[in-house]
Amino acid sequence: MPTSQNAIHPTRMPHLLYANAKGEILDLPDLDMAGRAGRWFFRPELTDIIPLPENSDIFVLPNRMPIGFDPESNEAVLVQENPDNPRDGIQSVAAFMAPAHTTIYTAAFEKDQSDPQALPLFAYTAVGWLDGKFWVCGFRSDPDTRQEFGHIPEETIRDKTNKGLKKYKNNRLIQHLGKCSLTYGCPAAKNLFLGRYEAPLPCSPTCNAKCVGCISLQPSGCCPSTQDRLKFVPSPQEIAEVALSHLDKAPHGVVSFGQGCEGEPLLQAKTIEEAIRLIRKETSMGTININSNSSLPEAVERLAAAGLDSIRVSINSARKGCHTLYYRPEGFNFKDVLESILVMKKAGKFVSINYFTLPGFTDDPDEFAAFCDVVDLYRPDLIQLRNLNMDPDWYFEVIQHPARQKPMGVQNWLNGVKKRFPDLKFGYFNPALR
Repeated sequence: MPTSQNAIHPTRMPHLLYANAKGEILDLPDLDMAGRAGRWFFRPELTDIIPLPENSDIFVLPNRMPIGFDPESNEAVLVQENPDNPRDGIQSVAAFMAPAHTTIYTAAFEKDQSDPQALPLFAYTAVGWLDGKFWVCGFRSDPDTRQEFGHIPEETIRDKTNKGLKKYKNNRLIQHLGKCSLTYGCPAAKNLFLGRYEAPLPCSPTCNAKCVGCISLQPSGCCPSTQDRLKFVPSPQEIAEVALSHLDKAPHGVVSFGQGCEGEPLLQAKTIEEAIRLIRKETSMGTININSNSSLPEAVERLAAAGLDSIRVSINSARKGCHTLYYRPEGFNFKDVLESILVMKKAGKFVSINYFTLPGFTDDPDEFAAFCDVVDLYRPDLIQLRNLNMDPDWYFEVIQHPARQKPMGVQNWLNGVKKRFPDLKFGYFNPALR
């Protein structure tokens, strides 16, 4: 349950951060940090701000000038040159928060219009500096620690991964996931080899959507994808071997089809169906989940009958037009996505909506109304608050967002949804149902 009541907040507003041309990060005590939501800039409330979570990253944003707030006039100020040395250049700074945290405001900046290059596919949270540490505009949206590895030595992860690769040397899926663990540092792959929490079961090298912010496949000349996509379809036996080895070791384990290193898993529904039947023939333990664009309700129905326990339906918007502009679907539409929710609910299964959130869009009053309508009609069990990993300027350009009103604020959005649907759960991860 996302809450800020137990969070630590600053006693005064953190300073604006900026970077010079060398990428050295500095603070500007004369200006307070600012937050952005769409085309609006805001002075955050102190309760919107928490210490930078452990395992987060700080990014320098090239060709973007920082914006702060003048503490005396309370007006937004664009900083166009380095205050220490104008010849040294200036760049904006943002934070990429660790998993299980949700952004309240994105970094406040103005883009150099002469440079069309989009930022890489990450989320860009507003960040400031005070009392010797970084502060961000966000909140913890899930208490689950499954993707926190600070207490586990890197050599332990490496050794267990190599041990698993050696034990299952003829299983192509295990070999693929070993690269995910060792090369990309994928948290799900790490957990597979550590034998805990949720393990990935990627299976589809193809997709029926061309999502603008796809993290595994981007056209040449665009911002690079953050990881390589799977290049083969594992057999049902290979999938079952991975799943059974994990569910045998992990208390309340979860195995999930649909990962960042693949396309759309429903395109391999026949393979997944056979794999699920093999898994359930051997064990009733654990949760079998699929993360999906939910484009094929007939396939979802077959998988539910085979023993699929839960589905995570990914959407960027509850409005058909904005959903279509982002997903660029091929052979399906938003109605099919909603129909998949109905299929799972009819089968008595668990439904999460993986809602890509972005301040200025998610908390737009029109989007809020549409989202509430979807929840009211389709009754999902859980909303996963996942930050949209995409340059906000690029995103708003793509979806042609016609903001008619000022955003209501992410915290107000969340409180409004919770008030209207008191039984609805919120989080970040796929829950263990067994």
